[in-house]
Amino acid sequence: MEKKRVTIVGAGNVGATTARAFAEMNCVQEVVLLDVVEGIPQGKALDIQESASLRAFDTTVTGTNDYAATAGSVVTVITAGVTRKPGMSRDDLLGTNAKIVAGVTRSILEHSPDTIFIVVSNPVDIMTQLVRQLSGPPKQRVLGMAGVLDTARFQTFVAEEVGCSYQDVVGMVLGGHGDQMVPLLRLCSAGGVPVRELISADRLQEIVSRTQKGGAEIVSLLKTGSAFFAPGVSVAEMARAVVTDSKRVMPCVAALEGEFGIRDIMMGVPCVLGIDGVEKILDFPLDAEERALMDASAASIRKNAEFIKDYR
Repeated sequence: MEKKRVTIVGAGNVGATTARAFAEMNCVQEVVLLDVVEGIPQGKALDIQESASLRAFDTTVTGTNDYAATAGSVVTVITAGVTRKPGMSRDDLLGTNAKIVAGVTRSILEHSPDTIFIVVSNPVDIMTQLVRQLSGPPKQRVLGMAGVLDTARFQTFVAEEVGCSYQDVVGMVLGGHGDQMVPLLRLCSAGGVPVRELISADRLQEIVSRTQKGGAEIVSLLKTGSAFFAPGVSVAEMARAVVTDSKRVMPCVAALEGEFGIRDIMMGVPCVLGIDGVEKILDFPLDAEERALMDASAASIRKNAEFIKDYR
C-alpha cells in the first residue's frame, strides 16, 4: 500500500515544531522534513522519531535534503524563508522570501503535482498568492496559515481577561496576517456569553491591538527569532483537517472571487477544509466597521501583491 505522506519544507523552529505536532496526530504514515542544510532535517527528524514510544505515535518521520523523497505528498507545508528580527514587519521579508518560496514551489510540483499547499512563510498572504500563481488551478489547493494562529492568540488574551478556560472562548480573526488583521468582536464569546458583555470596550480594543502585534511581541522578547510553538501547532491542525477530510471551519488565507466583496487577492477568511483543500468559503455580511477594516486590509495586501505579479 502506498504511504500517505505529508511534507514540511524548512526545518527551522516552525517546520520542526509542525513536524512533531503532526507526527503525534497519527494521521499519515510518513512526515517528511526537508531543508537545504545537510544534517539539520535528518537530525531533527531522528529526534522526533525517538519520541514516538513516549508520545504514542507510529508515524515515520524522515529528514532529507532531496525533493525526490517528497514524491506523492498529499499536503506540502512551506515554512522556508527568513524570519523577522526586532523592528521588522512581515512585509520587510517580501523580496527574500519570494525567491525562496518560488524555488520551493517549483521543486515540489516536480514530484507532487497534485499536492495541497499550506503556506506559512511571511508575508503569508503574498507568499500564498505566489504559490497559487506558480501552481495554477484549482484555486482551492493553495491556502495559507494566518487566521488559525491569530485567532488562537486572540482567544488566549480574551480567556485571560475573563478568567475562564482557554477552551471556552470562541472567536475568529479575518483579514491579512499583520497589523490590519480583523478580530470579529461581535462573534467572540466565552462559554456562549458575548465578550462585549464581559469586557469593556476600551479593554477589548487593547486586546485587539495586542493580537495584531502578537507576533512582534514574541519577536521583541526572543531577540533572535520569532514564534514557533503556536504557529507549528496551528499549521498541523490545518494539515490534519485536510488529510482526514474533517470539514473543519478554520480562518485561512484563501483565493477570493467576490466573497466579502473582495476579488483577485488572497486573505484570511473562514474556510471549510477537507481533502480537496479549501472546499468552501463561508461568506457572511459584515457590519460597517468590519467592512471598513476588511477593505483596508485588502488594500494593503493588494499593494504588496504588485511585487510578485510577474513571477511565473
